[in-house]
Amino acid sequence: MAPRPHWLFGDQLGPHFIDPRHGGPDAKSPLVMIEARSVLRRRRFHRAKAHLVLSAMRHRAAELGDRITYVRAETYAEGLEQALGHPAPHRPDSHDGDAGPSQERGAGDRLTVCHPTSRRALDFVRAQPGVEVLGARGFMVSHDDFAEWAGRGSGQSLRMEGFYRWVRGRHDLLMDGDGDGPVGGRWNLDHDNREPPPRGKETLDVRGPWQPREDDIDEEVRHDLDRWERDGDVSFVGRDGPRRFPATRREALSALRRFITHRLPDFGRHEDAVLAADPVMSHSLLSAPLNLGLLDPAECVERAVHAYRAGDAPLNSVEGFVRQIAGWREYVWHLYWHFGEDYRHRNALRHTTPLPDWFLDLDADAVTANCLSTVLAQVRDTGWTHHIPRLMVLGSRALQDGWDPEAVTDWFHRCFVDGYDWVMLPNVVGMSQYADGGLMTTKPYTSGGAYIHRMSDLCGPCAYRPTDRTGDHACPYTAGYWAFLHRHRTRLAANHRTARAVKGLDRIKDLPELLEAHAERGDTPP
Repeated sequence: MAPRPHWLFGDQLGPHFIDPRHGGPDAKSPLVMIEARSVLRRRRFHRAKAHLVLSAMRHRAAELGDRITYVRAETYAEGLEQALGHPAPHRPDSHDGDAGPSQERGAGDRLTVCHPTSRRALDFVRAQPGVEVLGARGFMVSHDDFAEWAGRGSGQSLRMEGFYRWVRGRHDLLMDGDGDGPVGGRWNLDHDNREPPPRGKETLDVRGPWQPREDDIDEEVRHDLDRWERDGDVSFVGRDGPRRFPATRREALSALRRFITHRLPDFGRHEDAVLAADPVMSHSLLSAPLNLGLLDPAECVERAVHAYRAGDAPLNSVEGFVRQIAGWREYVWHLYWHFGEDYRHRNALRHTTPLPDWFLDLDADAVTANCLSTVLAQVRDTGWTHHIPRLMVLGSRALQDGWDPEAVTDWFHRCFVDGYDWVMLPNVVGMSQYADGGLMTTKPYTSGGAYIHRMSDLCGPCAYRPTDRTGDHACPYTAGYWAFLHRHRTRLAANHRTARAVKGLDRIKDLPELLEAHAERGDTPP
């Protein structure tokens, strides 16, 4: 019997997705990849994101040569029909793989696919007759292992710290000799990784990140995107520009090597700092190739741990990186599935304000506040900024102004090159917008201008002053912070992590003036 074809999604591009030694398809299985134009029509994606994904898919197809059938179609259903020669149902009768009479027509051995990364894609493949869904790849913790951890004891908290320590122990990451505790005696070195940027410097004194060289495939992708946009088939946000992220396994390994060798040693202490002229700082820029499946998270953390063991990188930097990959990334992936589809619609704070047009269009030039203008311009130009601008500038603006969390989630998904449904749903609904009411975090993450001033160089040239709550120079983040606390005073007063801040409202004599000015600004750019 001929081996069944295996379908690769556009975020399943690494060798571990087709390795039979790890539960993948047969080594001789023909491969199928579908470039569905409908995906780009459904949402207004960032131009750089669309370019990166299509470039990576087409590069992978070129590498695989005659083994793969690369189909360009309007939808996934049409693509499957073209690739396999018989129709795929467009409207499933069920989502559990029981496709009824269709399976009796001999389609039972039709296709395999690794577990997709979104609920919508999983529902689609499970509805196809004869499709076998293999286990998920590209993550360190299996669904069964996470369920085992989450089910320990009645009412166990699903906090990230407990999960992270469990992963460290299970995978022997930065553990002491007998495996009973963390190297150095502390699990969490965040305290060492919160230094502000060095005074008087516009950039960190580190080697720059790896950069790709575009090729004929990139030129073809750019030509197609230009043509589709010109013909009105699709619409993008953000600016086109040279590709900044890996599109092949070889490029991704080069980016990983450069980070581990030249940038990891300085990563930790300024991990949360922001410099206007140095948006990358010492960050790895590996989230995009990881989320395309070009890198496996285990190889990333193993190389970082090896650098520590070899004396090439300090513990605080390596622990911070391991926490990001083996901790937070794994945690977010599993919460996406654990919380279920209803999590998408959580809105504990009842925020319903639509996103303003200037934000939707990434119109950084319309914004006066230097922090927001700078960060929005970074997203506009590259489709990326690191985690602190995402959380404390972009997310904080949305939280303070009461924007609809479902719309905010969609915006982050569309506008970031590393954004996928599984990535952004927990990160935005839970971490950034507190829309789940505390299932994921213990408090809302927002602040006044003082935090941004301490951790960045963005406030110096700003027209606003981080210390001013009212008046012509009132910082929109400082005013917005107090307005947010006032709006949710009852809820936040009952939270031990925010109760003290809420009591501070009683000491603000100009609170009525502050609230009036905040309301008058409405959705105009701050």
